[in-house]
Amino acid sequence: MLTQLLAVGRYPTYQVFVAVFVAGIITAIFLNPFIKLMRKDGIGQQVRADGPQTHLVKQGTPTMGGVVMLLGALATCVLFANWTPDLILCVCATVATGLLGLLDDVESVSHGRSLGLTPSQKMVGLIAISVAFCLLAVNWVGILPVIRFPGGLTVDLGVLTTTIAGVQVPWLYVLFVFLLLAGLSNAVNLTDGLDGLSSGTVLVVMLAMAMVAFSYDEINLAVFAGACGGACIGFLWHNCYPASIFMGDTGSLALGAGFAALAVLTKTEVTSLVMGGIFIVEAVSVILQVLSFHFTGKRIFLMAPLHHHFEKKGWSETKVVIRFWIVSAMFAAIGFALYFQLR
Repeated sequence: MLTQLLAVGRYPTYQVFVAVFVAGIITAIFLNPFIKLMRKDGIGQQVRADGPQTHLVKQGTPTMGGVVMLLGALATCVLFANWTPDLILCVCATVATGLLGLLDDVESVSHGRSLGLTPSQKMVGLIAISVAFCLLAVNWVGILPVIRFPGGLTVDLGVLTTTIAGVQVPWLYVLFVFLLLAGLSNAVNLTDGLDGLSSGTVLVVMLAMAMVAFSYDEINLAVFAGACGGACIGFLWHNCYPASIFMGDTGSLALGAGFAALAVLTKTEVTSLVMGGIFIVEAVSVILQVLSFHFTGKRIFLMAPLHHHFEKKGWSETKVVIRFWIVSAMFAAIGFALYFQLR
């Protein structure tokens, strides 16, 4: 399997590995002056009042590190990738969602609260981004509105397609892509609650997606995924416990959207959900907690998302983070194995 992966196409594998390295170096280096700037201007994270009491010491920690992560990844793509339609579309979806997250961060910091944009405002933004991304993927890049499952099963979501002003609109696939992009963006955002948790788990997933894209001979998407993974490495240098900076919604929403965009453009939507299983678990824990309290008045977990539950049980922050990294790697390995049943 590894031999097959490294032998695909005419492109040298070093491009992806160098992209990881360069994005990591750029992000790590430029975060230093960014952190100093945030501290000088007094721009810091607002901690939830109802969160773990041990997190109150994080109040005021510089945030919006996702800005530097995105710039590091983009600079790397400029250096090592060809700007094909699929790469342009993937980058645009990621950056657009990052800008939405940046608005949320700015709103939060300027008003001195842990919440920025309202849920409805975020949802409107995610709907616009996901619909535009899906229509361009189908009509510009040529992505088929079908979902592939391991074992050879395919489901055609293009059965309800209409043409509006020359643009094909596969309604069911548009809905599916919205759920995927909005779901993964918010799931990564929910995972971003402990020092190094989201950056470490996204790192694992992006490296797995880089291998998926490379095996399809999609070298430019592989470079993008590798650059995002490298940016996570550079960010983790400053974000490991105790964190000197947080990525904010700018980073978490963007990385979740980038992951979803890669899944659509490589036609690995289903297996990507397995690869990113840790994000799904985190999101489901919140949903179950809300539903349980609403209908029964009781909570399933001591606190949601799930990582806070383990903190409440007495696990140290670093223990939770490292164990979640391990689980994330297991999910990624399982998803990557299932991916080969799609080929």
